[in-house]
Amino acid sequence: MQAIRGKNTRMEIVLGKALWAEGLRYRKHTKNVFGKPDFTVKSVKVAVFIDSEFFHGKNWNVEKNRIQTNREFWWTKIEGNMKRDLLVNKTLEDQGWKVIRFWSKDIEKKLPLCCTKILQTFEKRKNGL
Repeated sequence: MQAIRGKNTRMEIVLGKALWAEGLRYRKHTKNVFGKPDFTVKSVKVAVFIDSEFFHGKNWNVEKNRIQTNREFWWTKIEGNMKRDLLVNKTLEDQGWKVIRFWSKDIEKKLPLCCTKILQTFEKRKNGL
């Protein structure tokens, strides 16, 4: 657990460099935005999160049975993370933010598609759509 990072993960760096190369300027881990998104563009209120498949429960109904050790701890932790993600999404959307979430494997395997989605959202919000 000690080696697990919360900030500046490999996928954050990869996505950040790709967005910067496309000309999108952003802030990372903005403390005064609820949930501290991985990337924010405050001018158009876009928040981007990169979630780990394990810690945020991708395919949870199937994957939770694969955990063999310390099940109760992990089930509680991961289900708590999933509830917090829903709360963060709802709170930010109520404040007028557009929330985009990616799984880390999506960044790894489909980086251009992820960048396109963020850039399109940015342009739509910038143009008032």
